[in-house]
Amino acid sequence: MKIASIEPISVSVPYHHRETSSRVQRDGVTAVLVKITTDNGLVGWGESCPGPNVESVYETVRSAVPLFTGRNPWDREAIAADFFETAHWYNREMTGNFAFAGIDMALNDLCAKACGQPLYNLFGGLRRTSVDYFCYLAYATPEEVAAQARRGLEMGYTVFYIKVGINFHAEIEMVAALRGAIGPDRKIRIDANGSWSVNEAVRYLAEFDRYRIDFAEQPVWPEPIRNMVEIRSRTPVAICANEGLWRLCDVHQVIHHRAADVLCFSSNWVGTLSQFHRLSHQAHLEGLKVCRHTHGELGLMAAASHHVCLTLPNLVDGNQQTAEMLADDILTEPLPIATSATWGVPQGIGLCVAVDEDKVRKYNQLYETQGQFLPYNSDMFKSD
Repeated sequence: MKIASIEPISVSVPYHHRETSSRVQRDGVTAVLVKITTDNGLVGWGESCPGPNVESVYETVRSAVPLFTGRNPWDREAIAADFFETAHWYNREMTGNFAFAGIDMALNDLCAKACGQPLYNLFGGLRRTSVDYFCYLAYATPEEVAAQARRGLEMGYTVFYIKVGINFHAEIEMVAALRGAIGPDRKIRIDANGSWSVNEAVRYLAEFDRYRIDFAEQPVWPEPIRNMVEIRSRTPVAICANEGLWRLCDVHQVIHHRAADVLCFSSNWVGTLSQFHRLSHQAHLEGLKVCRHTHGELGLMAAASHHVCLTLPNLVDGNQQTAEMLADDILTEPLPIATSATWGVPQGIGLCVAVDEDKVRKYNQLYETQGQFLPYNSDMFKSD
């Protein structure tokens, strides 16, 4: 089995509502799909994360075509090493990681299909029979947050996640309303996206913790790493790292310095599903937990990550998803987490999902006419 072709395809799929945080205002997901076809007719699909500029990720994938055409998809580790080392993508590591994550996913899909197995069996088999996902609440008034939470309860969610770091006084009222709506036992997670100073974080987390915060994601900026180490030592609230997990070496440093209780990352951060799997096990050896991160994603990334999550010993409940926010997807069937808090063991081989190529063409056309769903809005840059 040899790689015959690698085809990147940019698509834009809208959300039901805008995603808002201290750093993001986004109305949908733009992704670079990666379709790899072998000389024996197998097709593997992957999904690359675009970051702030989808064209650069598309061109990065395209640059790999002459490098890997004719290679054996089973040589995934050697292919990754050649991409980052010989092709020099370690010089632009984050762009390389975002792009190669889609290539790597498609290679894994091919290999699992070639041996007639679901992808999770390539990562050691099942450690759990389902994964729990969070309810991602839109930034809104306290009354609107409470209404969203009540809908989430009806859908079976037990973990509720909300962005903070924009307006503390408004957000404390939002969290109070959230706690009132979900009762004392469900979990609340907040994410400041690194927007507070260390002292602000100490004061604000004490106030938020009146409503029993499960953990606070990236309360301070991750660089220097001492910011996270200090805030973890000064608050009883569990701390989750996210923005500080840009690269392999960053994840290793967070684990080594015990700079967080929970690591929230994915193969987009570290380039391959295998690296996400290995680093998650490294965190487990240090007694740390893992929460699967989403940048905003379509069904392929969600499916691939889900397979790896099923194999992890240290996964939290309330993993991240945007399937419920999407107005559509590029798959033939909606994901279980589009309407439910949990996702069990997928049936089938490879990623165990099927791509709807008519939808791929539809949302490629939307991308061609409308462009990327950028992670920011131009209003964010206007001064008074």
